[in-house]
Amino acid sequence: MALKTILVCLTTPDHAETLMKVAVPLARKHEAHLIGLHTVEALVVYPGIAMHIPEPAFASFNESQKEQSAEIKATFQKYTQNENFQSEYRLVRAEAVSANERMVESARAADLVIMSHEDKLADRYDQRHAQVQVIRESGRPVIIVPLGYDGPEVGKNIVIGWSDTREAARAAHDLLSLCEPAAEVCLLRVGQGPKNEMKDVDGIDIAETMARHGLKTTLQHRELNGKGVAEVLSAVAFERGADMIVTGAFGHSKVYDFVIGATTHALLKDAKLPVMFSK
Repeated sequence: MALKTILVCLTTPDHAETLMKVAVPLARKHEAHLIGLHTVEALVVYPGIAMHIPEPAFASFNESQKEQSAEIKATFQKYTQNENFQSEYRLVRAEAVSANERMVESARAADLVIMSHEDKLADRYDQRHAQVQVIRESGRPVIIVPLGYDGPEVGKNIVIGWSDTREAARAAHDLLSLCEPAAEVCLLRVGQGPKNEMKDVDGIDIAETMARHGLKTTLQHRELNGKGVAEVLSAVAFERGADMIVTGAFGHSKVYDFVIGATTHALLKDAKLPVMFSK
């Protein structure tokens, strides 16, 4: 099934342009409806704190929110105004809940969500750890884009972190909706698992399934050799000239844990390529 609704979370002006460079080519290729979401922060006054906030403080706060929203909207319109696909800019007030919760709510109706890496210097307080929350709670695949990323369009050359887990299976099938026809896909097992690819029954099954969709699929195994799973995934992606990594997130298996929390957080923090997470 092709992508028809893409949500891009435009949290700050600093990263809006980077995200649009990833989102627009995908929307164009799939003729998808592209939604640019920005949440306006609520100024919360806690009842337990006896404190008077002067009217000028409220006015200054609201003005800064308007300026930031206008800047983000201008960037969104710059990248979409000459496109043929449908697009809309949504300005949503956080009100009594956090910006993260508003993003989760909007994400549930999208086929794909695109967000930037966390930026502690630029993100608002109510946007902290938004990526983790959206991945865990939205039920949708989420592409996390490195800060300042300026690489090729995603979907032509992909490395999939593969294991015999529900999360990895979900990620592999989520990929089918966005990758290019005849894209090159490397199914990569890291660490434990059959060292001989010809005896990897589960890996061969998913590779054959993806090949039936017309993808040029290979199956590989790599040992950790003292490295972390995220580091190995990134190294193989670099070797292959991949444009994206795809993996399950926060997954656990009794037989084999492929992506544990530490690996997911490492990719969220340090990946140099866009990473699509499925939960």
